[in-house]
Amino acid sequence: MTEIAPTSVTQVEDARYLAVKARDARFDGSFFTGVTSTGIYCRPVCSVRVPRRENCRFFDLAAQAEHAGFRPCLRCRPELAPQALIWSNQDASGILLQQALRMLDAPENWADAEGGAVIDWLASRLGVTDRHVRRIFSTALGISPLQYLQTRRLLAAKQLLTDTTLPITQVALASGFRSVRGFNAAFLQHYSLKPSQLRKDGGESSGGDAVQSHVIRLGWRPPYDVQAMLGFLSTRTIASLEQVEAALPKGLPGMRRTLRMGDGANAAKGWFDVRFDEPSTRLLLVVSDSLLPVLPALIARIRAMFDLDADLGVIDGVLTPFFHAGEGMRVPGAADGFELAVRAVLGQQITVAAARTLAQRLVQNFGEPIATPWPELSRLFPTADALTAASSDELGSLGIVRQRQQAIKAIAAAVAKGKLRLQPGEDPERTMAALRELPGIGDWTAQYIAMRALRWPDAFPAGDVALQSALGIARGASAARDALAASQVWRPWRSYAVIRTWAGLARR
Repeated sequence: MTEIAPTSVTQVEDARYLAVKARDARFDGSFFTGVTSTGIYCRPVCSVRVPRRENCRFFDLAAQAEHAGFRPCLRCRPELAPQALIWSNQDASGILLQQALRMLDAPENWADAEGGAVIDWLASRLGVTDRHVRRIFSTALGISPLQYLQTRRLLAAKQLLTDTTLPITQVALASGFRSVRGFNAAFLQHYSLKPSQLRKDGGESSGGDAVQSHVIRLGWRPPYDVQAMLGFLSTRTIASLEQVEAALPKGLPGMRRTLRMGDGANAAKGWFDVRFDEPSTRLLLVVSDSLLPVLPALIARIRAMFDLDADLGVIDGVLTPFFHAGEGMRVPGAADGFELAVRAVLGQQITVAAARTLAQRLVQNFGEPIATPWPELSRLFPTADALTAASSDELGSLGIVRQRQQAIKAIAAAVAKGKLRLQPGEDPERTMAALRELPGIGDWTAQYIAMRALRWPDAFPAGDVALQSALGIARGASAARDALAASQVWRPWRSYAVIRTWAGLARR
């Protein structure tokens, strides 16, 4: 979360009130303001008249505001705010809390963790007792895991109800509720509203081009170096899979691509288009109808892919003394963790351009065709099952050497069997250890996957020759160890230091 310099509670709240008066977007999502005279809680950027100081209560999380009896503002819409992430050197309980929150933030987990089972589910995933889970939430946040989860699901549903015409039944299911009755009851209890009351026309649509007529808005905290993000993605663009439009004479910069969400026959396949509205500090998202049933999960993936939840104020406080440039630079994520892992293997010890060529051949030969509004986007990335079944002769004919064939097939088999989960929220150390056990996967590849697919902010591929050179470390047997030691001053934001270092080398 964003840290404000003063230490006493009164000083912190006074500083937050100043941020509310200034409508300072740098604090968006870092805290919420409950207004006792209205019973509403707002983002710091809310455009309504600033409430009196004595009527304000401040909360770190939306769930805390709702637990205190406040309802979300319908104007500033707390569901659009960037998430407040806690990444710092902490004790064991703090680390467990981080992992628990990341798990509860993932829409893929919402149905599994519904109702009273959420604590047991978290305890089993974290390897601790249910009593310990309750204790760390109560001590650190003052709310239960179920209260946190319920707020996350209700705010996700609120966004779908407001920004799409997706039928209410599908909104309930997409938000992790097992029944419309339970969804309606929770919505009425928390917000004193029926779900249908959030529809702009007062009702719901039964079909049609739901999201194409609506734009999903996703906020970020400034600064954001949009050109650096799109430039990084542009140099790695795979033809027929994605398009990046970094600099346009008219319109907003952004990218579009195809995507598969889920596995097997139930997978959702489609496309998305994102545009950066820099003056409004918002990402504008449009998706195909086919991805509507998984929209909350897609929104979470987009937020991770473009690092919308990063708090650059905190990160720059650590890194600015070491970098002359890099303000607003974020860590590019991945549309799909398995895809990123395969592309990382293809890029081992060759240039970015050569890796892109190999990836394009892989997509053309093993990717499933898909229809989109753009003829240039016509393929999905190959599935784990497809690459597991691919023969050595087929892969070899694409120019992929045998060692990388083995690595790709090993990753594909582990993902297909559910032994390897490459998504945000997974334990980075455990996942990297599992990756390093696979043939052809070394520490550089594991760290790179952790940085981009797992969204671990402290990844550091110490064996990277460019990083060693930038750190002034001579090549030799101890170079990686020396680079690792030198990188300690960048913790816990070494992933951001890596991106800034690479960008600096590219500029030179």
